[in-house]
Amino acid sequence: MKNRPQELTKAELEIMQVIWKKEKVLVHDILAELPEPKPAYNTVSTIVRILENKGFVSHKAYGRTHEYFPVVAKEDYTNIYMRTVLDNFFEGSISRMVNFFSAQKSISLEETDEIMKILHGDK
Repeated sequence: MKNRPQELTKAELEIMQVIWKKEKVLVHDILAELPEPKPAYNTVSTIVRILENKGFVSHKAYGRTHEYFPVVAKEDYTNIYMRTVLDNFFEGSISRMVNFFSAQKSISLEETDEIMKILHGDK
């Protein structure tokens, strides 16, 4: 990503999810994967160019057709995004974040067990 990592908008993230999943796509491939109501072709094309300007995707040109592919791995973006959430909302504390989700009843007992296994190196 160019210079400082940027956060993706909801629309950009939705399109990046398709690009990460497919790895190489044309705009019409992206449209086919998006839920109804589908945005206009030009809207998707514009968002992909914005993603390219932000340094998230690049393309290969075949005449007037462009095949897009990710330049930033999904895991890398997730790490940056989650670090930002952790720092901005939980003062960098994982335990505060887990406590927040636990207090919101967002974590099931099964997920709690899974977290404990991960913390103990069982996974």
